[in-house]
Amino acid sequence: MVYNMCTLFYKYLYKYSVNSNVSLHFRKCNLKIVQNFLHNKPAIILGIESSCDDTGIGIVDSNGTLLGEAINSQQLAHLNFGGIIPTVARTMHTNNITKLCEDVLKATNLKLKDIDAIAATVKPGLPMSLEVGTEFGKYLAKIGGKPFIPIHHMEAHALTARMIEKVDFPYLVLLVSGGHCLLAIVENINKFYLLGTSLNNAPGEIFDKIARRLKLRNIPEFKSLNGGLAIETAAKKASDIDQFPFIHGLTKYRDCNFTFSGLMSQSTKYIETEEMKYNIIGDMVIPDIYNLCAAIQLSAVTHICQRTQRAMEYINKMSLFPENKRTLVVSGGVACNNFLAKALSIVSAEVGYNFVRTPPKLCTDNGIMIAWNGVEKWITNTDVIRDLNEIEKIKVQSKAPLGEDWIEKVKLANIKCEWVKIKNKLF
Repeated sequence: MVYNMCTLFYKYLYKYSVNSNVSLHFRKCNLKIVQNFLHNKPAIILGIESSCDDTGIGIVDSNGTLLGEAINSQQLAHLNFGGIIPTVARTMHTNNITKLCEDVLKATNLKLKDIDAIAATVKPGLPMSLEVGTEFGKYLAKIGGKPFIPIHHMEAHALTARMIEKVDFPYLVLLVSGGHCLLAIVENINKFYLLGTSLNNAPGEIFDKIARRLKLRNIPEFKSLNGGLAIETAAKKASDIDQFPFIHGLTKYRDCNFTFSGLMSQSTKYIETEEMKYNIIGDMVIPDIYNLCAAIQLSAVTHICQRTQRAMEYINKMSLFPENKRTLVVSGGVACNNFLAKALSIVSAEVGYNFVRTPPKLCTDNGIMIAWNGVEKWITNTDVIRDLNEIEKIKVQSKAPLGEDWIEKVKLANIKCEWVKIKNKLF
């Protein structure tokens, strides 16, 4: 009986393909889908990430199994420039992407013919960087006759946790990195509602700038660390967390937006005052640098937690999630910060949310998250482009909002919160 059903299925597909104006490429793709279905073979998706300064390749199957990965970090190269130089990033992406892909395929004993679809980040990000990964992905799709799946970088971050553990829709996600800080409801793989975003700089960017101003690289222990990790590591050595008090931003605004510009200006003022006080010149660092790092970190984390708590209480007030299925997922480069993760877990427990932290390895930009987003889209047949002419038309976008903007809805709700006191539970 199963054999007869399979035979009829193949005959139907063949008849449909021959009698319609469907391209050979389309017929091959659908034949592959049918073959996978009939033989219960998981689909294999290759993901390409190049939105900023890391080149990542990941291969994941539709069961959520990580088959292979490779990443080339440009951190040390850009660290010497004091920031990411787009032309340098593009050159490094171009020089590394082909070999990375070949290495991953070789390590997994796979060939391009074994891949079911190519997924690549097309938005948002640095245009010069995005173009390298997108064009490479389109090239693979063309020579391999594969479907192409365009990926929104932030959506990929928001969904990555689902690859590791069971996270049901809908849920609240906090994306916090060097380029973004936002809160959104994830309704499904293709529907997001933005509750709040950073009004100026992202926290990762601010941490990098403050770390440079503090001259943390002049301390051997922090020389090769990015700004956020350097500040987190230095903060652990603090002896007095209260030495440098900070004023939190947006405390009078009942919304979920973020601001970190005030943290930068207050930090700069403290540094300048300490340098004058101790006659700090050249490569010297201020004596109480560890205490200041701890205060900076606490201020940023407190601000993030308060805005996140309001998002939770907005969701609760509007009954947007089932009471027994309220989840906060955190992802993005700054989510690697253990101090932040602990604080968010405290807030989540107090407000009645399950807390899910994307594994630190997958918080930073990588090809795995792009491949997984490709898997989710493949399973639901969302944004899977099979026509080669349509694939060729795909262009990168440097800016792209995450979902539908609900920021004004949150403001209109005018929710007053009694803040969870995290400081006493953290120290």
